[in-house]
Amino acid sequence: MAKVARLRAYLLGIIMATTALPLGAGSRLTMKASPEISFAPANLHVRAMIEADAQNRAVTVVADSENFYRSSEIQLEGDHAPRTTNFEFRSLPPGIYEVKVMLIGVDGKQRALARQQVNVMASGAGE
Repeated sequence: MAKVARLRAYLLGIIMATTALPLGAGSRLTMKASPEISFAPANLHVRAMIEADAQNRAVTVVADSENFYRSSEIQLEGDHAPRTTNFEFRSLPPGIYEVKVMLIGVDGKQRALARQQVNVMASGAGE
């Protein structure tokens, strides 16, 4: 029974991992979260690629599951900010996470959004 549940979780993770789509206005923001499937406790790496624009003021990244939430924000210096920003979330517990990266403008409003789902599976220790 546990093997069937683990297989289902694995397949669900593959399906969700292939649905990473940038949203928002054009290609202002893209992201990649990896690994897409891992065992807990997992270290999740998120890379945000941001188009240079004087209106960019911050980038926020969120890892959210049913039982866990973590976020981080980095201030940007408009068109002088680096095009690539890296985030790392350490020791994530098991869960299916929606990872979101939001680009915030000078008015404090969201300019772009990219999201991806990742699956952190229980390690199986103790089964």
